[in-house]
Amino acid sequence: MTGTTTALAFDFGTRSIGIAFGQSLTGGARELPPLPAKDGAPDWDKVLRLIAEWQPQTLLVGLPLNMDGSESELSARARKFGRRLHGRSGLPVEYVDERLSTRAAKEEARERGHRGNYAKDPVDSIAARIFLEDWLRSRGQKPENR
Repeated sequence: MTGTTTALAFDFGTRSIGIAFGQSLTGGARELPPLPAKDGAPDWDKVLRLIAEWQPQTLLVGLPLNMDGSESELSARARKFGRRLHGRSGLPVEYVDERLSTRAAKEEARERGHRGNYAKDPVDSIAARIFLEDWLRSRGQKPENR
């Protein structure tokens, strides 16, 4: 029997970085409060405190690809964020395709009663949870019911 894999997922944005934690035992993930960012830079002390608190084995960074699969300027910034995450934490970082996660997150947020002001009330952590669950599912795990 293999051990449980734990992961902390980051949905990189220039003003807000969504975060979710998940583990392979159930395949479930939960949203954590997003971190504010200034031009893509979070408070790194808060990031490291989250990593210490949740003790993930892997860090995931959503890669915002264009619909044709090509990379954008934001993709390059997300990769830079991932390199900094690895450099500061020493943990492995994987990049995951997050092309449709924001759309799915907005749909889910509307179902929860979100009023559509995504700047004031971002859905980044929902998006992080969605692509984290996809990542867990791709490893043969099923997400638990939310």
